[in-house]
Amino acid sequence: MTSAPLTVRLTGGSGPLFFPVTAYGPDGAVDLDVFRAHVRAGIDAGAAAVFACCGTGEFHALAPEEFRVCVAAAVEESAGRVPVVAGAGYGTALAVHYARTAEEAGADGLLAMPPYLVAADQAGLLRHYTALAGATGLETIVYQRDNAVFTPETVVELAKVDGVVGLKDGYGDLELMQRTVSAVRTELPGRDFLYFNGLPTAELTGLAYRGIGVTLYSSAVFCFAPEIALAFHRALATGDDTTVNRLLDGFYRPLVELRGKGRGYAVSLVKAGVRLRGLDVGEVRPPLSEPAPAHIKELTGIIERGHALLADNARTDKEGSA
Repeated sequence: MTSAPLTVRLTGGSGPLFFPVTAYGPDGAVDLDVFRAHVRAGIDAGAAAVFACCGTGEFHALAPEEFRVCVAAAVEESAGRVPVVAGAGYGTALAVHYARTAEEAGADGLLAMPPYLVAADQAGLLRHYTALAGATGLETIVYQRDNAVFTPETVVELAKVDGVVGLKDGYGDLELMQRTVSAVRTELPGRDFLYFNGLPTAELTGLAYRGIGVTLYSSAVFCFAPEIALAFHRALATGDDTTVNRLLDGFYRPLVELRGKGRGYAVSLVKAGVRLRGLDVGEVRPPLSEPAPAHIKELTGIIERGHALLADNARTDKEGSA
C-alpha cells in the first residue's frame, strides 16, 4: 500500500485497468508462480492498476485462503508501482471477511461485487455497501450489475459513505448512467467520485461511455493482447477515433460476437487467450467450461487480425511522417 489516495492513483495512470486471470496448475490448484508471472507481465506492459481476484480472476471459484495468497502475490509483484484492488463479495458477513483479508494482504482498495443470489431493495443494498466500506480502511468501488443496480438517488447516498470512491457499471444502461453522473454532480458538487465502464469487453462501448464523461474501464483484452488494448486505450484517450473505429470493426466487434457464442466466455475465452500467448494459466474452474475448440481457433484468427491492424497503423503513421 502507498499513502496516495486510490482515486489519484487510478486516474493518474496512462494504461488500461488490468484484471488478471487466476492461474491453476494441472492438479487444479492455484499456481502462484504462473499467476505472479501473469501479473508481472501486465504491470510491465503498462497497466494502470491490477484488479486481483475479481470477475475475470474467478473470485466466485476461490477459497478464502486462495484469495488471500493471490492478493498478497499481486501486491508483492506490484511493489507499489500500481495500485492493487481486490474483489469482495457474497453476503455482508462474507464480503466483510474478504475485505479484511484483502486489507491484511496489502491491497490498496476493494471492488465490491453484487451480493450473492438475493434481489435486495435499494435500502438493503445501501446498508450492505455501507457495512462493507466501513469494515476496513480501504477505498471501495461498488460494482453495479445483475442484482445490484442502483437508482441515481442511491448512488448519491453511496457517494456520501466514507470509503466509497466510485461506481463500476456492468449494467450498460447509458441513460441511467447519465442520470447517475448528473445526480451526483448536482447533489454533491466538488465530490471526487469515479465512474468505470465495467461491461465485458468494455472497449466496444468506450466511445459511448466517453460521451458521458466515463473514461476509466476494465480491459479483459489486456490479459492476452496488451499491445492491442494499449493502442485502443491511447487512441480513445487522445481522440484518435479513426484508430478506435478500425480496431472496433476489425477486432473488438468480432471478439464480442465470439464471446456471445458460449456461456461464461467472458472469462474462459480470456484464459484461452492467455494460453495462446504462451502462458499456461490452466483452465477455468467449474461451473464454467472451456471454449469449444472451433471457438479457440476463431479467437486465434481474431487476435492475428488485431495485430495486423496495429501493423497497418504503424505503416500508415510512418508513411504519413515521411
